[in-house]
Amino acid sequence: MDDVPVLIVGGGPVGLATAVELLHHGVRCLVVEPRASVSWLRPRAKTTSARTMELFRRWGLAETVRERAPLAVAWSHEAVFATSLLGREITRIGGCFGLDLTGSDRAAEPGQQVPQPLVEEILREAVGDALLTGHRVTGLREDADGVTVTIEPAKTPAPDGPGHGGRREIRARYVVGCDGARSVAREAIGARYEGAQDGRPNFNIVFRAPGLAERVPHGPAVHYWVLNPAQPGLLGRLDLKETWWCIAQGVEAAGADPLRLVRNLVGADVEAEILATDPWNARMLLADRYASARIFLAGDAAHQNPPWGGHGFNTGIGDAVNLGWKLAAVLRGWAPERLLTSYEVERRPVAADTIAVAARNMATLAPELADPALAAAPTAPDDAADTAFEAVRERVAEAVHRTKDGEFHSLDLVLDYTYAGSPVVASGGERLPHRWLAPGRSLYDLLGPGFTLLGDLATAEARTVLDQARALGVPLHTADLPGEPPVLVRPDQHVAWRSDQHVARHPDQHVAGCSGASAAADALPTALGVHL
Repeated sequence: MDDVPVLIVGGGPVGLATAVELLHHGVRCLVVEPRASVSWLRPRAKTTSARTMELFRRWGLAETVRERAPLAVAWSHEAVFATSLLGREITRIGGCFGLDLTGSDRAAEPGQQVPQPLVEEILREAVGDALLTGHRVTGLREDADGVTVTIEPAKTPAPDGPGHGGRREIRARYVVGCDGARSVAREAIGARYEGAQDGRPNFNIVFRAPGLAERVPHGPAVHYWVLNPAQPGLLGRLDLKETWWCIAQGVEAAGADPLRLVRNLVGADVEAEILATDPWNARMLLADRYASARIFLAGDAAHQNPPWGGHGFNTGIGDAVNLGWKLAAVLRGWAPERLLTSYEVERRPVAADTIAVAARNMATLAPELADPALAAAPTAPDDAADTAFEAVRERVAEAVHRTKDGEFHSLDLVLDYTYAGSPVVASGGERLPHRWLAPGRSLYDLLGPGFTLLGDLATAEARTVLDQARALGVPLHTADLPGEPPVLVRPDQHVAWRSDQHVARHPDQHVAGCSGASAAADALPTALGVHL
């Protein structure tokens, strides 16, 4: 029987990100994934948030993502609302999804429009031979010392073909379930989803349409929302060549004509090649628990939210980093296992908030904004037609900005969530406020892979933290910023402790409390409000 410190069930973006985080800390792992290769026919997520790009920068992958993304971040940060792709514009929203943050102190990285398959390919390259494809996990048996994982070929192998040998077992100290809606890991720990599914159907289409881009009168946009009562939905470009995606809203899969749907959204009988279709309903689901002692859930296995706002896989990347550094800390011996209990405490509320925000975004979609008067307004190029259309346009544009602004401008959710109330933060647990130190040089670039003490290292508080880290064996990187109050930053770039929140009693417990490594845990509640 093979042994591995961490086995990850599922090699989608969250499973791969978990592996990248573990490898970032020098911890061996294995990702088990049925798919031999990544399919581009169902791109799923297309928005990589500013926060996720900051985490990619931390791994040294942000530049790779940008270089290989079909749409440069500078290409557009706007969403256009129109009667059809080739029809009349109603309004537009700029600064979408943090795509306009280049050079802003708000974030180390702007968001990036990039298809999920490309993100997966880059992450696959980063994990290398830690990825085992063509196999699926079919069983998990947890005991006090670890988990026995049963894996089988994803397809029954030929008697003399590769992969022959069928079922086998692997022993793991910990398992992370990143295996989506039908999670074997979720079933193994007895967790269940709580929530609901939206009753309105959606129909995704990926298509190729040569020459279509040149006909679009609205210029570049990351989304084109079609407010046509006869067929509402939205479209966007997957690349700057011929490939597009669209979502036809309110369309049942049975009897759907993909080409007709594309033409309805475009507003003309264009020639288009249908590459893939994918019917779906939005889900608002949250697992009632995230973990047992040795099996953890992340990504869609733990939570699912509507895609409106682009938060889905980005929330899962946050899970991966939060859990990954904590597993590494335990496995490398500088934190106790009780640190792992903080994972659910910190990440489940973030998922709950994300589901609530995405559900609010979903309350008003293209069907609700598609005022029938838009279709009734004359389109002939004369003054009377323009006057009639403008009267409708103003009313619809006001509704768009009133109901959709928060969907495209959600940096408070993306960048400002905190881990307040966590047992392993002494402050509010907010993300370290970002700033640029010089062109291209981020404050985040000063941070190490473990904890970092940032600020004036000559202060008494800084010396206390340094001494304690040394005594506990907690890896601590330092960055001297003379005159600035010391700040202890966690591996995930969240603030663990600030010197201006110093508590007089037990001043030597800062690192211990925030890493879960305290030898005097009973004293921590009075020292830092830490409850381990």
